[in-house]
This record gives sequence, structure tokens and C-alpha cells, in this order.
Amino acid sequence: MRIFPSFAKAIQYTRDLLRDSSYEVRGTKWQSTDVSTKPEMRMREYLNLSFQVNVGHEDVPTLADDIKPNMPWAEDHFRERVCGDPMNPGEQWKNWPWALSADKFRTEGEQFSHTYMERYWPKKAGANPDVLDSAYFDCGEYERHGIRYRYGDLNDVVNHLMADPYSRQAYLPVWFPEDTGVVHGERVPCSLGYHWIYRSGYLHTTYYIRSCDFVRHFRDDLYLSMRLTFWLLERLKNAEETQGWIDVKPGFFTFHCVSMHCFVNDWSKL
Repeated sequence: MRIFPSFAKAIQYTRDLLRDSSYEVRGTKWQSTDVSTKPEMRMREYLNLSFQVNVGHEDVPTLADDIKPNMPWAEDHFRERVCGDPMNPGEQWKNWPWALSADKFRTEGEQFSHTYMERYWPKKAGANPDVLDSAYFDCGEYERHGIRYRYGDLNDVVNHLMADPYSRQAYLPVWFPEDTGVVHGERVPCSLGYHWIYRSGYLHTTYYIRSCDFVRHFRDDLYLSMRLTFWLLERLKNAEETQGWIDVKPGFFTFHCVSMHCFVNDWSKL
């Protein structure tokens, strides 16, 4: 796996791969759009892209300068993601540079098929206690259940690392069982999930993503993922019962993407 000293180097590497080694995928649909009627939406793809970045940054401004996401939107949307409220649609989607494109994917009730806020904080996402069976209430407060246990959320990942810093189980899923097979016919998350592991004074991050648009999403995805690690470390360092985290630094960021792609019109600009 290629290891880079900065995100800027990893981004340039990815750009070069798409420019020089990608191929055209002649699929019939993109999201819900018939590509045969929109030839500009044909796609160039590089399959199974993986790399590591030795982060080295210890503050958010340096991270942002390295990645150069769409600011201030990326930071504003990150704060919305970690606010603890499983909102849908939220507010920051309207400020995204391609908001008009996103708006057409809102469905019944002007909501999206999913939001990252719902996936980070799923316990009460979509809750309507008036129509739910009383078995789903815990001390009078609704929390969503899986097959046997209550759902976990981002706070539970924090608490798990507090209790067991060397755990191999600190994972936050974004892809949920309801996405399997796309049985609902709507959009599903590009992100699959985030895994953190602490070793030898560093908290390492692995980000799994099934599909990423180089032009419209890549830099923002990198920033939002690594920004989440900074947030996680801040929470751990500020907890009185976990003083052992005070000197821990961000370690490797590992990126695994199945379909790194761009539209043919964007590829010609690379």
C-alpha cells in the first residue's frame, strides 16, 4: 500500500491514477438517473483504491490546509454531523456547492433517504413513539433496537474506547442493514464506516467507502473522516477518567475505496 506524508500528496496520486489509468464504465444508471439520456454522466473509474497518510497534524487548521476541502461548508457540516441530533434533512446540505443537485433526492416529507446525522445518532432517528410498540421503550424513552440489543451510536464508540483503549472493536457503521440489497430503491450511503485503533501513542483511522466522486466529494470526505478522529481524540482527552489519552496523537489514516470515479466531463479537466 502506498504511504504518503500528507493528504495533498495522496490527492495528487489519486488524480494521476484517474487521469492515466481509469476506464469508462458504461452503466445504465447513476443513482436514479438513466445515463443513456445523459451522456455527460458517463463515468471514469479506478477500482479498489487504497492508501495511507501519516497524518502528523495535531490541529484542525493544518488539516484543512493540507486537504483543502470546501470551506467553510465542510467544517459547518461536520459540526452538524456530531451535534447529537439525528436530523433529516438538516441545514448544511443547502450550503453544499452542489446543493441543487442534492435537493432532487429529497423524498417524502422533504427528507433524504438517509443523513449522516441519522447514521451517527441512530437511537432515536426517525422515532415516532405514538406508533411504536411499547417494547421499544426504555424507561419511557424510545431507543431503536436491532435483533437483540439496543443500537449504539458515536457516543458509545467514545465510551468504549474510554473503557478499553486497546480495543479492536471501535467501529462506527454508516451502512446499515436497511441498505442491503437497496430494497427500498432509494439512495444509499457512499461511506461504509470508520474504524479506530489505538497503538503506541497513536489513534489510527481506517475509512471504508464503496464509492467516491473525485471532483465533488473526495476532499470533503477525507476532511470529514479525519476531522471525526480529531473530535474523538478531543472527547477522550477531556474526559477526567481517561487521562491516559492526553498525549495521544492522530496516527495513520487508511483509505479503502472500491469505486473512485469522476464523470467523463470532469475527467477531461484532470
